[in-house]
Amino acid sequence: MQELRGRVAVVTGAAGGIGRALAERFGREGMRVVIADIDGAALAGVEQALRAAGIEALAVPTDVSRADAVASLAERTLHAFGAVHVVCNNAGVFAAGPSWAAPLSDYEFVLGVNVWGVIHGVRSFVPILLERGEEGHVVNTASMAALTSMPLTAAYTMSKHAVLALSETLYHELRARGARIGVSALCPEAVATGIAHSERIRPPHLQRKSGEAEGPEFALVEGAIRQTIARGLAPERIAERVVRAIREDRFYVLPEEDPWLGACAARLEDIRLRRNPTLAVPGGGEPA
Repeated sequence: MQELRGRVAVVTGAAGGIGRALAERFGREGMRVVIADIDGAALAGVEQALRAAGIEALAVPTDVSRADAVASLAERTLHAFGAVHVVCNNAGVFAAGPSWAAPLSDYEFVLGVNVWGVIHGVRSFVPILLERGEEGHVVNTASMAALTSMPLTAAYTMSKHAVLALSETLYHELRARGARIGVSALCPEAVATGIAHSERIRPPHLQRKSGEAEGPEFALVEGAIRQTIARGLAPERIAERVVRAIREDRFYVLPEEDPWLGACAARLEDIRLRRNPTLAVPGGGEPA
């Protein structure tokens, strides 16, 4: 998909971080953008900034964990712009802790946004792309955590492996149909986003109860992720990668050079040699 000008892009998780950078980058390409996020106030600020920059933008507050909300996002997109060409299922959250001690609410929160959000995006938008028969592209945000496995991050790591598997499956399905729809799995390293502060958007019914998620292991990982994210890449660099991947019809959107690639290689070698998993910690960091 070479020509982006005049096309329509939908980006979830667009109130900040990678999502906002994607919306801004698409806008500079001359695309019309629909931005979605559960944080309606922050989303409105991004919409205002995009319009001030001369970008045609529509903000649609959306809880991607709900199928009806994402279906409504698709309807609003078609009503406003009559088409959709690029869909970025980007919304994501994080929670840490030992797999056996993490409360069920952590799993429900992380899987609800990171996995079900992508599922709902695929189910709501891919039929539209297929029906219209135009060139299109789906970008699902995974992580280098989708290609590795680190302790104390079970819910997050599971979610990103699921996003990668869904994306690979979707890629094969669309190729088998001869559809003019590309698929990319975005697997960034640490990026300077707000994901380390996911608690701010956790819904009331999934709040941790008193006494849950306490202890040194929870504090260790949550502290480490904040430090790592704070010195992560600028989201704008990830947006550049995505635009290149769309134009090149490239599925795996990976770091050019990063310690996480070594951790991924170690995991693949473990599988190839049928050996027990190697704990290959990339520079002492945490997932993107």
